[in-house]
Amino acid sequence: MLELKELYPRGISKACRIFKTSRSSLSYQSVKDDKVLMDELSQLSKDHPREGFWKFYYRMRNAGHHFNHKRVHRVYVQMGLSIRRKAKKRLVARVKDPLEVPQSFTQTWSIDFMSDVLSNGRSFRSFNVIDDYNREVLFIETDYSLKSSRVIYILRHLVNKYGKPTKVRMDNGPEFVAKLAQEWSQMKTSFFIIFNQGNQRKMPTLSDSTKLTADMY
Repeated sequence: MLELKELYPRGISKACRIFKTSRSSLSYQSVKDDKVLMDELSQLSKDHPREGFWKFYYRMRNAGHHFNHKRVHRVYVQMGLSIRRKAKKRLVARVKDPLEVPQSFTQTWSIDFMSDVLSNGRSFRSFNVIDDYNREVLFIETDYSLKSSRVIYILRHLVNKYGKPTKVRMDNGPEFVAKLAQEWSQMKTSFFIIFNQGNQRKMPTLSDSTKLTADMY
């Protein structure tokens, strides 16, 4: 519009009608004074450098300033206070195999952790190993802390007792899977696969697992 005004100074009314724009808007100058708002944003950016727009806005509202959030955002961007968003770390894609019913005993095991709290408020964990063929609980290890070395010891004990499984299913994070697979890599017989989170079977509760173990022994 400004270019048309310079090229055709006498035809500005016609240009405004074509673009459906008011002539008064061409010469409009904002009378708003953003000095107070800019001072507030500058002070907040110094006191709270890790906070963003909405934090600043609510802090000013709590302090008694009734600035419109659109105005605050305009000045906030104009001052270049936008904080760079942290990119989410992308984990390695995990292979999700569908659950299959094993054809024989000691073909596929499922391992998982469960936790609970004692009457005194102290939490403990249990490591459970279940055979997928008949849902038999092979082992339950309970303690206040269970390290990966202890898990490896239990798995080796079960291999010596029942034989070597073809697959070991688990639903823990990739870091735990990598560490566990690395420490157990010397066996070179089984490999770990991840549960498909949308179709995984529910592990038994702690009371159910204890009852099954009592029936076994």
